[in-house]
Amino acid sequence: MIRIRPVETDADYEAWRQVRLAALPYERAPSVAELRKAESPQRLVVLAELDGEVVAHGSSDRSNEADRAAVVARVRPEARRQGVGTALLRMLTEHAESQGYTIAGCTIDDDGSVAFAKRFGFTEFKRQVEQVREIGAEPWPVVPPEYEVIPVAERPELWAAAYEQVAIPTLPDLDTTSPMHVTPEEWATEWINEPASTFLAVVGDRVIGLAGLLLDTDKPERAEVAYTAVHPDWRGKGVASTLKRTSMAWAAEHGITEIYTWTQEGNGNMRRLNEHLGFTYRTISVNVRADLPLQFPEQLGS
Repeated sequence: MIRIRPVETDADYEAWRQVRLAALPYERAPSVAELRKAESPQRLVVLAELDGEVVAHGSSDRSNEADRAAVVARVRPEARRQGVGTALLRMLTEHAESQGYTIAGCTIDDDGSVAFAKRFGFTEFKRQVEQVREIGAEPWPVVPPEYEVIPVAERPELWAAAYEQVAIPTLPDLDTTSPMHVTPEEWATEWINEPASTFLAVVGDRVIGLAGLLLDTDKPERAEVAYTAVHPDWRGKGVASTLKRTSMAWAAEHGITEIYTWTQEGNGNMRRLNEHLGFTYRTISVNVRADLPLQFPEQLGS
C-alpha cells in the first residue's frame, strides 16, 4: 500500500534526507536546518511510504527559472517499479497546477529515471556536467592590490550586497532557457550554508565577485562548489580564479579532499576555468520539462 504524507517534523525532514542520500549518494543533501529555511507557503514537501516504510520523497515548488515549477520525485533504488514514483508525480504536478503553472521540470542523473520521465511526456532541454577536483596541498593565492578577498563570516552584511551587486547582474548569463529568478530570501538561505567557506572579492564596500563551498554534513571530506560569479566590469582580470583558489586552499586546511560543481553544458567560460584549475568530468545530468497537466496512462509501473 502506497501512502503519501506531508513533511512536518524534523524527523520527517531527516527521512527526506535519507531518501536523497540513497538516490544521489554522490551529492550533498541539505541539512534539516537548510530544508527548514527553504519552507514557503507555495512549497509542497512529501514522503511516500510503501507498506509503512518510507521509500521515496517529493517536492513541488517554484523553479529558479521563471515561469515553471520544479518537481522532484525520488524513489530509493530497491523500491522502484512499484507505482510509488507515479503516485508521487501525480500529486506533485497537480500541486504545481494549483499554483498556476503550465510547465514542470526537473533534473535527472540516471537513464532509468530519464526513461520514466519520458513516459509522462517530459523531454530533454538542457544538460549539466559535473566537474570534480581532488584537494591536496593547495597554496593560498596572491591577491592583487586592486581588491581584497574576505570570507562572508568576516563581513556577513555583505552577503546581501553580493546579491544586488553580483548575483543580479550575472544570473542572466547562465545558460538557461528562461531567465533565472532568485529572491533575496532564497539567496540568504539556499545559496550559502557556511559563511566561513564563502568568499567575496571586495573593493571597499563594493562586492565584485564571489565563490565558495557548500559543506556536506554527511561527508565532511567533500564539498560542493557554490555559485561563482564576477561582476562584468571585473571579468578577465583573474578574480574568479583567485576566489576559487582561495576556496580550494580553505578546503585543504579543513580536511576536505574532494570538491565538485555542476555547470551548464553551454557555460563554456566556467567549464574552461574549472579545467584550468584541474577539475575533471564525472556525471552528466539531464534537465527535462513537460507541459501540464501530465497524462497518466493506466497501470504504469514506476
